[in-house]
Amino acid sequence: MTDRERLLAILSGQSPDRIPWIPRLQLWYDARMTQGNMPERWQGWALRDIERDLGLGAPARSGRVYRTELRGVEQRIREEGRDTITEYITPLGAVSTRVRRSEALDEVGIEGLEVEKMIKDVADYPAVEYIIAHTDIIPTYDEFLAYDAEIGEEGLPMVQIDPDPMFRVLREFIGFDNAYYHLLDYPAEVAHLLAVLDEWAGEMQRVVLDSPATLILGGVHFHAQMTPPPLFREHMLPYFQEFARRLHARGKALACHADADTSGLLELIVEAGFDMAECFVTAPMVPVTLAQAREAFGTNVSSGTDVSSGTRVIIWGGVPSVILGDPVSDDAFEDYMLNLFRTIAPGDAFILGVADNVMPESKIERIARISEMVEVHGAYPVAAGG
Repeated sequence: MTDRERLLAILSGQSPDRIPWIPRLQLWYDARMTQGNMPERWQGWALRDIERDLGLGAPARSGRVYRTELRGVEQRIREEGRDTITEYITPLGAVSTRVRRSEALDEVGIEGLEVEKMIKDVADYPAVEYIIAHTDIIPTYDEFLAYDAEIGEEGLPMVQIDPDPMFRVLREFIGFDNAYYHLLDYPAEVAHLLAVLDEWAGEMQRVVLDSPATLILGGVHFHAQMTPPPLFREHMLPYFQEFARRLHARGKALACHADADTSGLLELIVEAGFDMAECFVTAPMVPVTLAQAREAFGTNVSSGTDVSSGTRVIIWGGVPSVILGDPVSDDAFEDYMLNLFRTIAPGDAFILGVADNVMPESKIERIARISEMVEVHGAYPVAAGG
């Protein structure tokens, strides 16, 4: 089977010939290119050529089915040292963001962090709502089809879309450090902002539903502390349940980007209707093990269950990035991987990947070693004995 055939089989609840092995090398690759220390073997190679050489499938995360275009808003951008300030001028006022780079991030080619959000005070809400209402959604189906053809049998495009309205409020517009104060201090303003975002999200969903994409990444960075169960249940669960229902009716699957502490959210991920938890991170990086997640997601089951029925959640991940480098010893790395294969047996609803990325300091030799282990231990059904 090809990697595309494996992924499609897993999405339909069937068994692949072996566990797909598809990690993300982008950060590692960008760091090597920025620092000029690409291993001699791969000098001058493109990222996908290196992935092929290592026996990896294509992550295929660059496909888009829409783009956004801001109208009626003036943008002014200026630099202050390592900070980039973007000001948005609207008829209802001006708001701004500040992105800060650091020397350490620049050295490995990683973008900066947004340290100031648009909403800093209650007076900023009208301008932000104006910006949302004047952000047009433009389908890019032909571009996606060209990208899909380029990926071919080496993978299946996962199309990332804008997050749910509450997450956008928490992370994009206010920031986690202030958003919970706003929920208590300005409930009417937050509710109105959510209503504006809901209307925008409805149009975005229509474009996604009509698109040729199969796998949609529609939820990101859920965290048991930052998006705690009570908030998730009240503000996010209904959104995802309805969106998942509409996607399933069109034969599409919904994934969440699970690269944070989901220890208190596993059952809610199932209840929300997600078909996949992608970049799923486990202990020792967060307080949830792969075994706990498999039990909560109901994935150690016999094949033949369609994931769109809501009875299980595919895991794409399982390899925490910290085990790919120092101070983790080679023996500890080997033990972790052997236990992973035992844990996922017989291998239903599982795609092997690194959570979140193969980092700049990772030992690429360990990626090659996992490829060897997949050849030995990854054939379906995976043996419980490792």
